Amino acid sequence: MDLLKIAKNNSKKNKPIYIKLLSLFSVVRGYNIFLIVIAQYLASIFIFAPERSLRNVLLDLNLYFIVLATLCVVAAGYIINNFYDVETDKINRPLKSKIDAIVSQKFKLQFYFFLNFLGFIFGLVVSWRAALFYSVYIFSIWFYSHKLKKYPLTGLFSAAILTILPFFAVFVYFKNFSEIVFTHAAFLFFMLLIRELIKDLQRIKGDFIQNYQTIAVKYGEHFTKILISILVILTFNPIYFLLKYPEIGGMRYYFYGSILLLSVFAVLLWFSTNKRHYVLLHILIKIIILTGVLSLALIDYTVIIEKLLLK
Repeated sequence: MDLLKIAKNNSKKNKPIYIKLLSLFSVVRGYNIFLIVIAQYLASIFIFAPERSLRNVLLDLNLYFIVLATLCVVAAGYIINNFYDVETDKINRPLKSKIDAIVSQKFKLQFYFFLNFLGFIFGLVVSWRAALFYSVYIFSIWFYSHKLKKYPLTGLFSAAILTILPFFAVFVYFKNFSEIVFTHAAFLFFMLLIRELIKDLQRIKGDFIQNYQTIAVKYGEHFTKILISILVILTFNPIYFLLKYPEIGGMRYYFYGSILLLSVFAVLLWFSTNKRHYVLLHILIKIIILTGVLSLALIDYTVIIEKLLLK
């Protein structure tokens, strides 16, 4: 699909600035961007650099630029995804589609390139390796939106991998290669796969019309539910190993709650028959992921006190 052609054909009349900002916030998923920033800092404080003081982490300029680069590149990724999903969203999410359309496609395209440029520059401030990482990440997001998401397995796994990659940048920066980090990553990866499959069920009508060969479209709802159920069971494995680490502290209560909520989710899944049901299940998965991010602060109460006291 020619992005410039789309941009020219979808230009809009002038709108009040606050309306355009609201539309742009919707396009870049501002709430998700905010969550990613919080998650990167909490993961840095309590998982990736547990031996460093709170002040040391928060005032780390390199980490600051990594977070900024991630913010810009992920926001740009949502924009390009919005470009390629414009027709599908009209079917699956008509209200959001109308809000997103307030800002012209031409402006979105310009803002997309600007954000990617900023992301590259912020990465370059840290190191040429960081700049290279974000360059590859920018290309990967575009290639996913343009090609990969239209196919069953590549769409599923690439979406989950691209979501988790920003944390990989912080992980490499702090050079923390502990078992607990990999186990956390495995848990998050399974949760993201479940979320993507639920989204496929939720958007099956629009994906079918646009000939997106997602797992739900190609293999049907029943097979997709079986796959999600298997992933829920697989998610219990990293939870089991994480509960064996004393370092997780109060976060163990989050994992106990996750076992309960995922079990309820798996049961409700088999009683779900329409888009409204799948939307509610998607919200439940997002709540589990969101509370998981916030519960990082509960990993060890003593660590919080020590980090506040350390200079």
